[in-house]
Amino acid sequence: MNDSTRAEPATPLAIAKPFRLQWEPAQNAHVLLYPEGMVKLNQSAGEILKRCDGTRDIDALIAELEHAFNTTGIGSEVRAFIADAHGRGWLE
Repeated sequence: MNDSTRAEPATPLAIAKPFRLQWEPAQNAHVLLYPEGMVKLNQSAGEILKRCDGTRDIDALIAELEHAFNTTGIGSEVRAFIADAHGRGWLE
């Protein structure tokens, strides 16, 4: 395996500063708060991001979601969301 195909080490996922994840009763949803505003998350995004607390890597997060929701095969969707969240600056 060369350097370009070597798997990256497992990195714990965490919400990036200045974002803060919280449940917002008025929205009946998880939201990401930041100085300029708020992002209302759908249920799936909320379930993923609330597990991005710096203690789980992506494989552990996927395994926990599959167990919590009694499902399998969601890895590609979760990885796509995590990539998008990284691109938006939501995750460290």
